[in-house]
Amino acid sequence: MIVDDSDEVRLITRSSLDSSGLFEIVGEAADGAEAITLAYRLQPTVMLLDTSMPTMDGLEALPAILTLSPETRVVIYTGFEERGLADRARAEGAVDFIEKSLPIRELPQRLWQVMDGAAPAPAAGLRVVKQGAEPDHRAAADQEVLDEHLERFREVFEQAAIGMATLTLNGSVVRGNAALAQLMGCAPSDLVGVDYGVLMRGHGDHLDDGLASIIELGSDLVSFEHPLPIGDAPGTVRVTLAPVRDSQGQPLYVFAQVEDISAQRRVENELRQSEERFRLLVTAVRDYAIFMLDPDGQVMSWNAGARRIKGYAASEIVGRHFRVFYPSEEQASGHPEHNLELALRLGSYAEEGWRVRKDGSRFWASVVITAVHDERGRHVGFSKVTRDQTSQQEAIEQRAHLLAVTAHELRSPAAAIEGAATLLAHDQENLDDEHRARLLGAISASAHRLHRLAADLGAASRLQSDTLALVSEDVSLQRLLGSAVERAAAADPGLEISADADDVTFTGDPARLGQAVDNLLDNAVRHGRMPVTLTGRLTGSRVTIAVRDAGAGVDEVVASRLFERFASGPRGGTGLGLYLVREIARRHGGEATYEAPGTFVIDLPA
Repeated sequence: MIVDDSDEVRLITRSSLDSSGLFEIVGEAADGAEAITLAYRLQPTVMLLDTSMPTMDGLEALPAILTLSPETRVVIYTGFEERGLADRARAEGAVDFIEKSLPIRELPQRLWQVMDGAAPAPAAGLRVVKQGAEPDHRAAADQEVLDEHLERFREVFEQAAIGMATLTLNGSVVRGNAALAQLMGCAPSDLVGVDYGVLMRGHGDHLDDGLASIIELGSDLVSFEHPLPIGDAPGTVRVTLAPVRDSQGQPLYVFAQVEDISAQRRVENELRQSEERFRLLVTAVRDYAIFMLDPDGQVMSWNAGARRIKGYAASEIVGRHFRVFYPSEEQASGHPEHNLELALRLGSYAEEGWRVRKDGSRFWASVVITAVHDERGRHVGFSKVTRDQTSQQEAIEQRAHLLAVTAHELRSPAAAIEGAATLLAHDQENLDDEHRARLLGAISASAHRLHRLAADLGAASRLQSDTLALVSEDVSLQRLLGSAVERAAAADPGLEISADADDVTFTGDPARLGQAVDNLLDNAVRHGRMPVTLTGRLTGSRVTIAVRDAGAGVDEVVASRLFERFASGPRGGTGLGLYLVREIARRHGGEATYEAPGTFVIDLPA
């Protein structure tokens, strides 16, 4: 009985055995499953069994054949070389292993030896064929057909650094090289005859799909990946299948390249995760506008910070030129394009300047533009990082204003002290008592003004750094207001200031509250009109301190920003006095307000 999936091989083998007169061919099968059925029905004496066949290969069918027909002598007839495959076949019950490289004319004798172990005698009625070219030519042609079924590229196979296996069309390993054996943690001989799905512990479905693509669809190359179930750490292999076909285009067997790509996949996964984390980070950042431009300056990406700072949704800005973020005068001068040219030439370019939001409002921006190149060095665009520095710019401008105002505020009392001291030092004998008293009063008033300025600057600095501490104790409302009037009168005896307060004691920091009242009195004296009245009242659970002057009050435009830091009126000042009044009141759990006309109120808990 002859079992081979190739019609040509079965025809040539049958012809050779028929012409020998030694054998009667009782049946033929094209795969292992069919062979099992015929073996049970025909009970052949000898079976020539191929290894690589679709549906079921020879090694897979062999145990069932011998179970159903135990007297049958099974001879493996294959295009694969002997090595471990022969050992495996014999272990499964085969009596011999014949490679298809054996000359076809020697096959009958080899099979007869399997029968009784002796050289065959000519059978009765054996037909003798005359010698001539035609039989030799036919034999050579037949041998060429068989040679097509021999496994090829054996040397390359063995020396390959990547795992390789020769598979039957049903997925059984006929031979594996040393690299594959090392990958699987076994000897090469242990791979022979093992189904790929068993070898890979349940991942044979990928191979089955690949073999089906080769056999049924005629694919010449199939590649897939699946987990590597070997070792403690999870791994991945890439499998590439390449069929070897006969002259009729039918697949004989399959080469499988099994490459361990675990390290590559881990690196790729880490990179992918890193890129995803970076993308999420960039997308979530709200303090910076981070986006990409193409080489021409068109917006390619947009993050949450860009939307918050510039006011555009991604759908509104992606695809538009980034010049829309610049003021019209800079757009007209080509400033945006010039920035890109500088970034491309220098690698990156940074600047600060005014930018325009979607609603037309301007903000002060700190900008860094960086040229972006791919791994081959090609310029693919620009990254642009923008931060809204408006508050910082305003703070810088406010500090510059404060320095200028402070210098002015210091210059006047310093000049007064210097002038009075000079007169007292050099013209003492020419000054009468009244004149000397006025000079000493000027020195005292100027010193008081300097002291208050220093106190305000120190308090503002501590508020800025959040280190302004309160020392709470019992505070007498009458003493608080009376002391403020005394300090003002000492600085300028000509002031018209009166105080009227309830006899109330509450908890607070007397030094800071005194500073607040002093600032309100100084504000009334400098910007209002005499007389000035201080009142202190207990109303329920609240203490109210009011400073009122006889002036026309504060202009409505100025009133809204009276208590802001560095806010000053037409007569100058540091712009810190009323700011400190409000902050000191708030630190005590209260508030400072203005009531027209000309009244400032501090409201505190009793």
